Amino acid sequence: MISRQEATAARREQITRTAISVLAERGFQATTFEAICAEAGLSSKRLITYHFSSKNELLAAVADQVVADSEAYMSAALDGVSGCRELLGAVIRANVGFIAAQAREVEALRQILLNGGLRDYERNHVESQNRLAGLLREGQRTGDFRAFDPQVMAAALRASIDGVAPLISAGSDPELCAAELVELFDRATRAMS
Repeated sequence: MISRQEATAARREQITRTAISVLAERGFQATTFEAICAEAGLSSKRLITYHFSSKNELLAAVADQVVADSEAYMSAALDGVSGCRELLGAVIRANVGFIAAQAREVEALRQILLNGGLRDYERNHVESQNRLAGLLREGQRTGDFRAFDPQVMAAALRASIDGVAPLISAGSDPELCAAELVELFDRATRAMS
């Protein structure tokens, strides 16, 4: 027998996943509680408002879901990778891989950000950039990377990774995109022998 807590969590996830689909397929303006109800086969939008008091609260849940899915994907892809240069390459490939594998989630998040954004997601984005800067600093400490400003390089890397999403959605090969970014940032960061 399923508990009430499990049923509530399952319904929240159903609504969130449906909102991702509607955002990705129809865009921000067309993502209404009514559209989500129709797509999810829910009888009333009260089933949504029971879990989410506003569209902004639902959009925050969507962003949280995309971030959680991204972190799970990244964690699996980076498991067992060591060495700063290898880790930097793996981070780039994993990010591009997530963009390619989860195109609907990426598009849903893009729709949210293009239409006003979310402060909490912006904080996650900054945290992601700070983790990249930390990796770059560690590589400088170990001598794998040359001297440069880690925050600036991390910002450039984050923007470059995010910038391949439209290329991939337009049909570019994700593996080629990842390989080019790995080569570009390896050349930009590695210590000269």
